[in-house]
Amino acid sequence: MSELTITTSQIQGDVAVTILHLKGHLHGATESELLDRASQSYEDGSKYLLLDLSELDVLASAGLRAIQSIFRLVTPQSDVEIIQQHGAEPYKSPYLKLVCPNPQIYYVLNITGFIQNIPIYIQMEDAIKSFSS
Repeated sequence: MSELTITTSQIQGDVAVTILHLKGHLHGATESELLDRASQSYEDGSKYLLLDLSELDVLASAGLRAIQSIFRLVTPQSDVEIIQQHGAEPYKSPYLKLVCPNPQIYYVLNITGFIQNIPIYIQMEDAIKSFSS
């Protein structure tokens, strides 16, 4: 049995959002599972991804690398250029969002700077609504 279980759900509002529900440990041995699932969702037409971290117990540096890779995957090149040109201005991704991290995982996301560019929500409902705003 894998240390990471990923289930997928879809929400159709103003835009179609794919939610990847992560359960277990996201580290070097499991990062490719997340990357493969996110890449497949993107190739299948999902341009908006929400990572549900409510059941994620461990987020290691390789997991952070996977989240960063997903950010690059779903962020159009034109937005990347804006980030590079205006590095001092905050950029919050409308394409990738995180929801329900436990306090330890939130702490890791905070100290590594991920919350600067990737919105994090405490409630699933708020995260889903944010894609319509």
